[in-house]
Amino acid sequence: MQVYLNGEFLEQKKAAISVADRGFVFGDGVYEVTRIVNGKFFQEEEHLIRLDEGLKGLKINLNEKIRNSIPEISRDLINRNGHTEGEATVYLQVTRGAAFPRTHTFPDPEVPASIYLSSGSFKPHKKLHESGVEVITVPDVRWTRCNLKTINLLPNTLAKQQAKEAGANSAVMIRDGVVTESPNANIFGVKDGELHTFPASNYILNGITRRVVIDIANSLNIPLITEPVRQDDLYDMDELFFTGTTTDIQPIIKVDRRKIGSGKPGEIVRSVQKEYDKRLYG
Repeated sequence: MQVYLNGEFLEQKKAAISVADRGFVFGDGVYEVTRIVNGKFFQEEEHLIRLDEGLKGLKINLNEKIRNSIPEISRDLINRNGHTEGEATVYLQVTRGAAFPRTHTFPDPEVPASIYLSSGSFKPHKKLHESGVEVITVPDVRWTRCNLKTINLLPNTLAKQQAKEAGANSAVMIRDGVVTESPNANIFGVKDGELHTFPASNYILNGITRRVVIDIANSLNIPLITEPVRQDDLYDMDELFFTGTTTDIQPIIKVDRRKIGSGKPGEIVRSVQKEYDKRLYG
């Protein structure tokens, strides 16, 4: 496999960054993961716009020529790695760059940002999409700028590990008595035929798949309520499901060992899955 790192393609095993890179010492960077089906990049422009928002939020200056070359670099990369057929993903990361000595303030003078891309084959979680998953609830202890897709993912990692150790697939994160999202996906609930999800704000990542699902809901005339689901109401939802670039549309059938609805994927999530697959694979 080859990767792209700071202007060149090279073998993954030979790729290396400086120990002074601020992504390494501070988690000072942003990332995106884009889905690819038979060489077609799904929602690519939306991912790049969100990348720009993250760079602006962290005040990282990526060279304009390099930024504009990302689509070309991504396609060159999947060609080199044989990922133009079937399903794949491209991982993109930008950090503030390498600077010494280590200091909490930004490098002065400014240093070039580091940019890294890799590609990998991908196999959708079809069985989980069909059967649904069990999850647990955990406190949402992340910082309050979750709208920025940063590489600082330690709280997410700990929540996901806690779910694994509990024998669950993932976690539902709770902040101030309401559901926000999962460690790596957005969450939708269904009650009396209406779709509920946390509003786009600094407390969640406004996922690209989340936006597609909202558009699908509009096209299917499913009422949408962008208000948080209260933890007290969580177990009484008729349906719950995750959405994400590599998660797709994944039903949740149990929370904290308690059934959601009938304990099986419901009618709304099935209709959303069907329409989403048309858009992804069409």
